[in-house]
Amino acid sequence: MALSTATGAGAIALIRLSGTNAIDITETVFKARSGKRLKDQKSHSIHLGDIINNKSVIDEVLVSIFKNPHSYTGEDVIEISCHGSPFIQQEIMKLLIEQGSETAKPGEFTLRAFLNGKMDLSQAEAVADLISSENEASHQLAMQQMRGGFSSEIKNLRQELLNFASLIELELDFAEEDVAFADRKQLEDLLLKIQAVLKNLLDSFALGNVIKKGVPIAIVGAPNVGKSTLLNCLLNEDKAIISDIAGTTRDSIEDEITLDGICFRFIDTAGIRETEDTIEKIGIQKTFDKIDLAAYVLHLVDPADFKENYLELLKELEAFKSKYPNKKLILVFNKEDQNLSTDIPDEIANYPTVSISAKMNSNIDQLINLLTKHFKINPTQDQSIVTNSRHYGSLYAAQKEVTAIQNGLSNGISGDLLAIDLRQALFHLGEITGEVTNDELLGNIFANFCIGK
Repeated sequence: MALSTATGAGAIALIRLSGTNAIDITETVFKARSGKRLKDQKSHSIHLGDIINNKSVIDEVLVSIFKNPHSYTGEDVIEISCHGSPFIQQEIMKLLIEQGSETAKPGEFTLRAFLNGKMDLSQAEAVADLISSENEASHQLAMQQMRGGFSSEIKNLRQELLNFASLIELELDFAEEDVAFADRKQLEDLLLKIQAVLKNLLDSFALGNVIKKGVPIAIVGAPNVGKSTLLNCLLNEDKAIISDIAGTTRDSIEDEITLDGICFRFIDTAGIRETEDTIEKIGIQKTFDKIDLAAYVLHLVDPADFKENYLELLKELEAFKSKYPNKKLILVFNKEDQNLSTDIPDEIANYPTVSISAKMNSNIDQLINLLTKHFKINPTQDQSIVTNSRHYGSLYAAQKEVTAIQNGLSNGISGDLLAIDLRQALFHLGEITGEVTNDELLGNIFANFCIGK
């Protein structure tokens, strides 16, 4: 039993019970206006009545009945909708405990749903992701995973691999007769298919992780190029101090904003330059630290200084590309309002570029479009994206084992060693959906859930 709505006062509150005695316990404190017993009512029905304690009415409530197995947990479930007074909530829960109900642990309802086969483990984790989703993109990913996502594909591939593993194990039982039950060529084809699926899922984690946690964007450039002005413009508030004095920003300033359904975390950094100021040096070092963590870098350039410092900028870009070959960088030519013509040399034209005026809020939409187009998720598209680090770890381990099996087949590995590698691959694939699990793993996962879910 637990409160499934937020704690505190509200219009209504919902108290949920699940288990074999859920209906009987509720019956002891609930008197229906119809005079009928809850046990005799149909599943998925709602009943008006009163919660009573020693003939004293605590509240007028609605009681919803969900009989097993057609409920969230797969057990009998009762949901009591009462008025949202904290006093009423506590009185009803106290009554239920006195009648034999136990307080639920974090995520216990969803854990029971998993244990009763109502969902697999990856779907259960998606429930927590759905509750914590703060933007359209993370919401879509959580919904996709809760409805099966890539787990159904993993289950099917695991079953095919399990069939081959069973045949390999059978061969070991007839080792003296030198018979082959498993077609090695078909196994090779299946392994290639599994590798392709695993690679696509592993590659998707970089995108899924930043969408789930927010996309970190570092705004870098020389002092007084307009970094703080751009941050304020994007956030539509005076978050950062703006000044003509070089080196005003000495620490990173960041804030989040949702653009086109995706959460972006913009980070204004200290201007990069040679300086003897100890505090400013620390700020500049933090700038490089933020670049390390950023998914995207907006490199602001002042057109007035561009021609004079063109070769220096080119060196910076080459060094950046060498150090961060996979990191996205956008060149942002600021101060467009000053009508400074900028001819982009061929060496720089390869980078995505946009001309804006942060001060006049000009062409900011073009910059936003450059950012958001790389993180678009089409809900109608069958696109599996991994957002969970536990899933990534199991997928990576499975990929290593599948590679070992492929190498073993190429080298004519013996059946007993092949069987060991197959068992390990099956184990890691089963970890994702919960076909292979343990109490410690389940404890770690569901401890992060809210009580009442």
